[in-house]
Amino acid sequence: MASGPGSRPEPLDGAAYDAALLDLVGCPEHLGWLRRIGAVTQATEVHAVHIDHRVSSPDELERRLRHWLGPQDGPHRLLLLGGARSGKSAEAELRLAAHPHVTYVATGKTGADDPEWNARVEAHKKRRPSWWTTLETTDLMRVLETAEGAVLVDGIGTWLAAVIDEAGAWDAPDAVQPRLDELVDAWRGTSARVVAVTDEVGLSVVPATSSGRAFRDLLGRLNQRLAAESEEAALVVAGRVLELG
Repeated sequence: MASGPGSRPEPLDGAAYDAALLDLVGCPEHLGWLRRIGAVTQATEVHAVHIDHRVSSPDELERRLRHWLGPQDGPHRLLLLGGARSGKSAEAELRLAAHPHVTYVATGKTGADDPEWNARVEAHKKRRPSWWTTLETTDLMRVLETAEGAVLVDGIGTWLAAVIDEAGAWDAPDAVQPRLDELVDAWRGTSARVVAVTDEVGLSVVPATSSGRAFRDLLGRLNQRLAAESEEAALVVAGRVLELG
């Protein structure tokens, strides 16, 4: 049992518990760790304790508990949309915090010569549980086809930009359409539990360049196609989540 807020009770070696009372509000990732090592199983009754002001409302607590205590298996696809600094990445991480096996797919540039970008990447890394597996790749199709457990993709917008870069297709972005078709097929056919972060590009100003407008259009259509193949989709605004029916 968690003795207080922030407490992370350590199990006895080899123990599998009938019940676990945990500070899920403060440490949902601890449930993921206990599941990973077998101390919490599908037969374990898990209860949240030390409920306090760290969660904004009873409805928000119930929403989070559904993600942490609900089904952890796949296939299941969730598309999380939002603008810059909307909180969409943090929401994606929160949803999978209690999952025992998560592969985090980073699709953005490594930024070796960009200190500001590196700082952003490091901030993301510090938020994630240390036992998550991280892949830096644009080969999302293979990841979705072979993954077991859960997959967090962050994000679809940076993946699309990288794919256009790889093809040298900024003057003719429609040339990457076959890659988009392959991604949608892999998304539809995956057996994993997948959460993908993507940019909602339809609410900002019209880009000033033709390549910017083409990118916006490609990503907007891709978002629609992925959402159509998803069990869930949600929009994140100012850290608040709007479930999309």
